[in-house]
Amino acid sequence: MDLLAKTCNYERMNLQRILARGFVVFGGIFWVSAALGAGSRTYLNATPMQTATMAAVPLVISVIALLVGWFYERLAAVLLLAGVVVVIVWGLIAGWEAGVWATMAAFLMAEMVVSALLFFLAAQTQRVCELEEAKSE
Repeated sequence: MDLLAKTCNYERMNLQRILARGFVVFGGIFWVSAALGAGSRTYLNATPMQTATMAAVPLVISVIALLVGWFYERLAAVLLLAGVVVVIVWGLIAGWEAGVWATMAAFLMAEMVVSALLFFLAAQTQRVCELEEAKSE
């Protein structure tokens, strides 16, 4: 029994896709909620419109990531990994404290890496299935 054999498994591929999309959706909901909470009067003294504008940024990014991942899984994986690099550079430039690094690592970077890995695995399984179908014809 070869554990690393590449075989077509539609159930595993669909589960990987569902989980990857779920991570993107969960991340979008989390960061929209965080932006809405950060814009409250107690923290930034922002108006409701300013708060909504702040929340629109992670919403748009999440929707774009979801749409790209829906149709182009490998591209989504690359973009998500590039996003992790951007977050790391942002943190270095901004000089984040340890708590901010921990929060961003746990709730943004880890989620992006897991989503990217799941999108990539689903794309690989899709390719294996296509090759098996072509070979059987």
